[in-house]
Amino acid sequence: MVLAQPREPVRMVYARADGSILDHPELLLAGTGGGVPRRVRADELIPLPRGSDLFLLPGRRPIGLDDAGNAVEWEGDEAVAVAAFLAPAWTMFLHPAYRTLASAPPLPLFAYAAVGFADGKFWTTGVRVDADTRQDPWRFDAERLPQQVARRLAQSPDNLVVQQLERCALQYGCRAAQNFFIGRHEAPIPTSVACNSKCIGCISLQPDGEFRASHDRIRRAPRPEEIADMAVSHIEKVPGAVVSFGQGCEGEPLLGRDLLPEAIRHIRARTSHGSINANTNGSLPAVVDAMCRAGLDSIRVSMNSARDDVYTAYYRPKKYTFDDVRETLRVVRRHDRYRSINYLVFPGVTDTEPELEAISSFIEDADLDLIQMRNLNIDPELYRDRLPAGTVREGFGIGEFMQRLKARFPHLQYGYFNPSKETYSSWRAKRSLC
Repeated sequence: MVLAQPREPVRMVYARADGSILDHPELLLAGTGGGVPRRVRADELIPLPRGSDLFLLPGRRPIGLDDAGNAVEWEGDEAVAVAAFLAPAWTMFLHPAYRTLASAPPLPLFAYAAVGFADGKFWTTGVRVDADTRQDPWRFDAERLPQQVARRLAQSPDNLVVQQLERCALQYGCRAAQNFFIGRHEAPIPTSVACNSKCIGCISLQPDGEFRASHDRIRRAPRPEEIADMAVSHIEKVPGAVVSFGQGCEGEPLLGRDLLPEAIRHIRARTSHGSINANTNGSLPAVVDAMCRAGLDSIRVSMNSARDDVYTAYYRPKKYTFDDVRETLRVVRRHDRYRSINYLVFPGVTDTEPELEAISSFIEDADLDLIQMRNLNIDPELYRDRLPAGTVREGFGIGEFMQRLKARFPHLQYGYFNPSKETYSSWRAKRSLC
């Protein structure tokens, strides 16, 4: 569905070395859905969402299209390519088109969307997949936040989880951590210092020094009582609260094994309210089973692909396999808890026929409720180079991928955030009536 269209052709943008961003007078916006520059379709264009950022891509020459649709590299003014980083709740459709110079450094761990200019404003490609406003940037008051953090920290000065969330909220700008201190929505519960994956795009550990990790993990595992104190304080304050194990700033929470089931028991001994969720790589089905028995309400399993070889190339699992991930969701299905995946979307990989068939089989096997369409934060070329040969191809479009998957599974929800049990219970009730 075309929501808005520019009155004039969308032009390529580029940056000068001083950081100024200009639109080209002749070349048009090009995007890539598999590494090859192409024209952006009308149904892919959207005005740049409020709260998005623009990034310069050092060592990369922008590529636009001439009137005949030919790809043209722009070298004038020592041109630097530009990308958009979309605001939360938006899923991008295309990467920017550029040529990487030999001297170019690897790009930091962000998602890079194609961006152009027309009608006096920037345009990009994508769709809003979640109407929830919990992380819309303009809902956060940067001036008040330090006071809100200090006030909550004073209530639990020795709580390790709260201490880590202070760092996440103020140093890393994590919206989820900030919401905890504001007292609304979902509260993250970082617990893990280690991981059994070695993801190419891990934001909390990059030991080979190829590029810098953007976060530091919690310094030690907290005690179950610390977790429960922090979680219950949030649940008691926030209607429809969600508390979630497993964040990007930590390792894999399931490695806590006994810690998480014990923490859940502590929480449920004090309150029956609130939704207890786990964000995880799904590597240890037995631990997830124990968590469900203790009172876990929902799970979100992260994956870049439903194909074993593509998953393994990115996650580089240690002492587990993709079959364990499948079994984890089967365990949660047997307990009839809410099931979703954190689907790391990448144009030219996600929107392909092999991936559509693989994820369709995965959805059937797990009886998934929700797919969170998250943009994969990584240098696009780095990711393409690390995948098995033949994986990357010209995709048919992320928008079309979502439409075709929805046609196969009408009950399936798309989103970006972990819903509360009040919300997903209403979704399931509607599904049962169909």
